[in-house]
Amino acid sequence: MLESVRPIALSEIQDARKRIAGTIVRTPLIRLDLGAGSPDVRLKLENLQPISAYKLRGAANAVALLSDAERRRGVWTISAGNAGQGVAYAARAAGVPCTVVAIETAPAAKLDRMRALGATLVLVSYARAWQALEDRTYPGVEGTFLHPFDDQNFIAGHATMGLEILEDAPDTAAIIAAIGGGGLITGIASAVKALKPDIQVWGAEPETAAPAARSFAKGSAQEFPEWKATFVDGAGGKSVFPRMWQRMQPVVDGCIVVSLDDVKRAMRTMAEKARIIAEGAGALALAAALTGKAGKGPIVAIVSGGNIDLAKFFELIATLG
Repeated sequence: MLESVRPIALSEIQDARKRIAGTIVRTPLIRLDLGAGSPDVRLKLENLQPISAYKLRGAANAVALLSDAERRRGVWTISAGNAGQGVAYAARAAGVPCTVVAIETAPAAKLDRMRALGATLVLVSYARAWQALEDRTYPGVEGTFLHPFDDQNFIAGHATMGLEILEDAPDTAAIIAAIGGGGLITGIASAVKALKPDIQVWGAEPETAAPAARSFAKGSAQEFPEWKATFVDGAGGKSVFPRMWQRMQPVVDGCIVVSLDDVKRAMRTMAEKARIIAEGAGALALAAALTGKAGKGPIVAIVSGGNIDLAKFFELIATLG
């Protein structure tokens, strides 16, 4: 039976921080010099986690809280790559077998790293994976299921990032994070709003997959039937799950939609000005900050991941001319 949706308590986040401290990196927060007239943006570099993505925070917390019986069964999850790496990394450290129902069109770098971390992969289409996320089951896959976003312990792990941001940049006016399933932004917002409720927390989505923006506009969880697969594979879902809307809506201020060229420009800006390589989803927050819709700052943009093939990165940047 599913646990009822409830707020993430500050005490849960603080406990998660202690629990995962030996597994994750306390990532740096750096100022991005964009020149006069541009927003004051700081980058939270989650691409520097051991799996090059923030998902390790939630996965480490969720695996640590498994019972002995759940560990003996092994764990499985569903992922476009980063959640799978996080669960595989944490499971390997705990000596727990791991299976990932992985999206077959995920970048090769992500699939290879999940295998290298010891995960058994079951490759499926994006549509089939999204359905499995709703069903919380997949034929032939056994074990303890760890949902990559609709999971209290996963979200509490991600929320630890919010505590770090407030310590490193207490003058923050706004925080922007990519929205895929909604676990990252729900976690960050839960921590931040508990301590500094005046800070705005914004989501970011690509125009090709923006169900959260539609949900905020309409006031209820929405689908996005015109969804298209793009290089922003780690964010932007086909819908907002009703349970995740219940989690997000009370703590998130809204969502900013950006074009694919906006994302590419943000990827290039980080590479040129800070020597940071971000995947598409990892550049969404900066792309949203550069629209000006979140104000002049200080804005913290979450660089959620850097798992991209370098050849693909340069190919995307080259299309900007």
